[in-house]
Amino acid sequence: MPSVCCYFQVHQPLRLRHYTFFDIGREHTYENEEENRAVLQQVAQKCYLPAAYILLEQIRHHGGRFKVAFSISGIALEQFARHQPAVLKLFQDLAATGCVEFLNETYHHSLAFLFSEAEFHRQVDLHRQAIESYFKQTPTVFRNTELIFNNDVARVVEKMGFAAILAEGADPILGWRSPNHVYRPQGCRNLRLLLKNYRLSDAIAFRFNDPTAPDHPLTGARFADRIHQIHGVGDVINLFMDFETFGEHHTAETGIFDFMKDFPAAILRHPDFSFATPSEAARIHAPVARLDVPQFISWADVERDLSAWVGNDMQKDAIQAVYALENKILRLGQPALIQSWRNLQTSDHFYYMCTKWFGDGDIHKYFNPFKSPYDAYINFMNIIADLTRQIDTPPAHAKPTRKIPAKPVRKVSVKPARKSAPKARPPAPRKRVAATARKRR
Repeated sequence: MPSVCCYFQVHQPLRLRHYTFFDIGREHTYENEEENRAVLQQVAQKCYLPAAYILLEQIRHHGGRFKVAFSISGIALEQFARHQPAVLKLFQDLAATGCVEFLNETYHHSLAFLFSEAEFHRQVDLHRQAIESYFKQTPTVFRNTELIFNNDVARVVEKMGFAAILAEGADPILGWRSPNHVYRPQGCRNLRLLLKNYRLSDAIAFRFNDPTAPDHPLTGARFADRIHQIHGVGDVINLFMDFETFGEHHTAETGIFDFMKDFPAAILRHPDFSFATPSEAARIHAPVARLDVPQFISWADVERDLSAWVGNDMQKDAIQAVYALENKILRLGQPALIQSWRNLQTSDHFYYMCTKWFGDGDIHKYFNPFKSPYDAYINFMNIIADLTRQIDTPPAHAKPTRKIPAKPVRKVSVKPARKSAPKARPPAPRKRVAATARKRR
């Protein structure tokens, strides 16, 4: 019996305030709280509240036969608790139905796996604690930030005790194979791999309101017919997308909410089809083969690689600067500084520095607080300069804690950060010029 597995990503970054060279050493607030509150309010009214309520209504209407999954970043949960408690309450109501699974990810929606396995473990643990606290579930399925995946990610995640992991069903890794099966990642003994069917997922996420799409206007019945055609040639159809698809990316006027209401019943009209959460799909369907993914893939942009975050020198310089602070900032043991440092790891900050302004330009501009990638880079590096100064000149009353070991994991061609000798005097903070950024060829 084929399973339809729906997973939705929920994430809102803490966008940075305009931070100039002259703010260094004077202003230690980095986030634009007013803008973050305004964006959250907009998306909550257009998407989170109406879309979550429709899901809750459909689960109850179908007596538990309709099931979905969410991965909500830790910083999004923080903002819900602070500014939109009604949204958080709706997600908790969904959890209480027993038909909604919450997945584990990095708390700060970071790229930690690429640069520090120790920090990756810490953030995954922080997120697990948040899911247990808010939703009374202990996650058994993992999804890495932006579905970043390769064999190494799979092996580490399996050692952490997860039963399954999600990834993009990219053509280069699948070849002639279908994404509509469960796979075993290369090098793993028990971990199961669920792959996004990007053609079907993107028909909703990106082409729902496209008048040139062959199924336009897309209805629940038409989409269900496409899925029913997979009967006999697939075990699980994974529909992975941003939750903001419903009401924000495609507004209510497009008919997206009517689609949400019609889709579950249209799928269930076929007696052989059912809905399953990721953990259920991984348990029900046995892996059909091993899948070797030596290179990193993601679900971002048309390339589906890491170029959205480390594709140019600005991005590499910025992310190296963040992780170069790891040992120093953890050794200080000051919660406020550690929180600021982790907020700066959020992948969106590097996404805003991307210079691929062609087919993916509109995506990179989504709620982007900066006019250009160069402005984003200058702003970020000014903040790094201030954070570095705070670390190198801590308050007199601050007592350093024992050093927390960190084991960097270098899996991308990024110049490694220089480590300071444990007993050496910290270098004077480097001055950063924030007037302009030289555009790289």
